[in-house]
Amino acid sequence: MTVTTLRTEEIALRTTIAPARRAETGRDTAPRSTTPATPATASNTVPRELVHRTQVCEVLLTDWNRTDESHFTVTGRWMLDHRMFTNIHGRHDPLIAAETFRQAAILLAHAEFGVPLDHAFLMWDLAVEVSPEGLRVGEDTAAVEIEMSCHDVVRRRGVASSIRYTAVFRRDGRIVATASGTCTCASPAVYRRLRGERLEAPARPLPLVAPTAPQNVGRTSPRDVVLSPTDDPHHWLLRADTRHPVLFDHEVDHVPGMVLLEAARQAMVAALGPDAFLQSMNSEFNRYVELDAPCVLEVRSVDAAADGQEAVRVTGRQGEDVVFTADVTAVRVPAV
Repeated sequence: MTVTTLRTEEIALRTTIAPARRAETGRDTAPRSTTPATPATASNTVPRELVHRTQVCEVLLTDWNRTDESHFTVTGRWMLDHRMFTNIHGRHDPLIAAETFRQAAILLAHAEFGVPLDHAFLMWDLAVEVSPEGLRVGEDTAAVEIEMSCHDVVRRRGVASSIRYTAVFRRDGRIVATASGTCTCASPAVYRRLRGERLEAPARPLPLVAPTAPQNVGRTSPRDVVLSPTDDPHHWLLRADTRHPVLFDHEVDHVPGMVLLEAARQAMVAALGPDAFLQSMNSEFNRYVELDAPCVLEVRSVDAAADGQEAVRVTGRQGEDVVFTADVTAVRVPAV
């Protein structure tokens, strides 16, 4: 047994025996579980509490090591049979890089920067860029190595309260993706001040509206469609199915950021066509997207930065407020 395995099991044991107390449910904190964390030696993953996943099958990370004060190496796996991040034109879903980055950021905050499990994570921005050729699928699960750099770390009472991350993804030594993002780690008291009545009287999600045809947004199952059509082809209604086993892995009091990224990607495919493959996305989250109010997504074509690329801007609004934006760049790729 390696030292790394011993360290991983020690953290899993701590989170099982003495889990951090949650003052309220519904935010992006480590989900409560009635079963102990699955040991890393059994599942070949890091403890699920450290990446805020309820189900071990949704944990994409396998290990991590500190290289110096602000740099870490995180290893992960991209499965061929994932329930949400499926094969697209013979390539791994580009958004699996975004979810892997999100998990790595939360893992390091808990395991290396002292953030308790009951703290909430607020992502302010997330950017990801992939190499379509580097995402080609093989015959088995792909091993990925992520170099994580942590910048502008703000600490309060010895605990990180804000961290800026950048990441480089490699497969077999080859760079296949990059990512960056900034998150705030909020204590239960701070989160209560932010969310107020939303925690005291949780809102009921809106009734589900009918999904658009899966093939029009790059999906194969209606279950995975997060857009509903409107009378305007440039406008969509966000469709947030809180029963979805991946996008809503655990109870939350707002629409998760990954749902918004998926909505932006689907809007891009609807605008550009089914052979448009996401190459990059730069997103900003201005405020929480509430579950009990309609969220309208506007998608507009914008100038691309390079020849051979096409780009759209997706803007999400609730009432008069812009709640998030995403600039999405796509390329045309042949199926393999």
